[in-house]
Amino acid sequence: MRIGIIGNGLAGVMAAKTLRESGFPGEIVIFAREKHHYYPRPNLIEFMAGNLPEKRLFAFPPDWYEARGLQVRLATPVQRILNEPLAVELGDGRREGFDTLLLADGALSFLPPIQGVDRPGVFTLRTRDDAQAILDYLQNHRRAAILGGGLLGLETARALKARGADVLVVEFFDRLLPRQLDAPGALILKSQIEAMGIKVRLGTTTEEILGSDRAAGLRFKDGGTAAAELVVVAAGVKPSLNLAKEAGLTIDRGVVVDDFLRTTHPRIFAAGDNVQHQGRVYGIIPAAFEQSQAVARNILGQSQAYRGTVPSNTLKVMGIYVTSAGLAVPQGEGFEELRREDPERGLYKKIVLQSGRLVGAIWMGTREGADQIVRASAQRADVSKWKEALLTDGFDFSQIGK
Repeated sequence: MRIGIIGNGLAGVMAAKTLRESGFPGEIVIFAREKHHYYPRPNLIEFMAGNLPEKRLFAFPPDWYEARGLQVRLATPVQRILNEPLAVELGDGRREGFDTLLLADGALSFLPPIQGVDRPGVFTLRTRDDAQAILDYLQNHRRAAILGGGLLGLETARALKARGADVLVVEFFDRLLPRQLDAPGALILKSQIEAMGIKVRLGTTTEEILGSDRAAGLRFKDGGTAAAELVVVAAGVKPSLNLAKEAGLTIDRGVVVDDFLRTTHPRIFAAGDNVQHQGRVYGIIPAAFEQSQAVARNILGQSQAYRGTVPSNTLKVMGIYVTSAGLAVPQGEGFEELRREDPERGLYKKIVLQSGRLVGAIWMGTREGADQIVRASAQRADVSKWKEALLTDGFDFSQIGK
């Protein structure tokens, strides 16, 4: 049996690792767009900030792949998937046949339709080469603007600030981390970030990146402007769908898969940021990891259903821990929300209950209790007896479930 994996990100490499650990003895070939081996994308921020040397950027050394018999074809993007017989076509026209394919080519940076977004001095951050290009440009262009106040935008702002840049963050929504935080929590985070010397502008739409031969500033919808020599667009990602579409696979917002991560072709599976499962595209590390393990076992016929991933992230934003789990910002009625705020300490805790059960939480400014609150949210634990005490320091989570 010969397995081809398209993509050497987290989903592709972890699936290959799981295949070997599950005893698969056959040939595994991984096709990579980049010229670099797999690295966790959060490492790019520490690399840009100067905290991580390049040799420590990567998850595994080259001999790790060799020891496991994994053939990694770096800088060898797949141009086309051929259905019958199942094969991939490479850039030079060469074709390679496989018994099974795993489509794990992830996502691409999203560029909104902003006038001037193609000017020199405008970047996205998705790859190691993107990070190096930003660092090279930063040497002679110290005034930076980040378009996007989500995790990537804020972490990029931190990295550039660490390199001595003058940084402005521009966010379309009325709060930072709009996917992870509610308004009160985001306000505390904003205060903490501004105290570090990073400027923040909320509820602002960027209409144009100004400049003649290169980026020189921003023009906003409200008529305001801001100087910026270096602009990083951190407006999210979009699943990579071209290969799936041309292969005739069913796509929607992502590559549509069933509970066994099989596409509409019986011998093509998919996992990672490009996947849509039960109507949902996750685009988060925990989902990609869980899918990689399940898909490897399903390729081997072990029938391990993927039931979805409870969204939860523990992030370190500007050195501030932010944990968001489940329905942290619920929509609709029938929810009870309890909060504890301590702006001076940068502390914010919130729990979301539905009929006494914990269905979501935000934990910011501390790691104490973060893992336990995520676990309790995933289990939808009945915490009605302790709902007030849950927000106090030192709460004994072992009581829950007894």
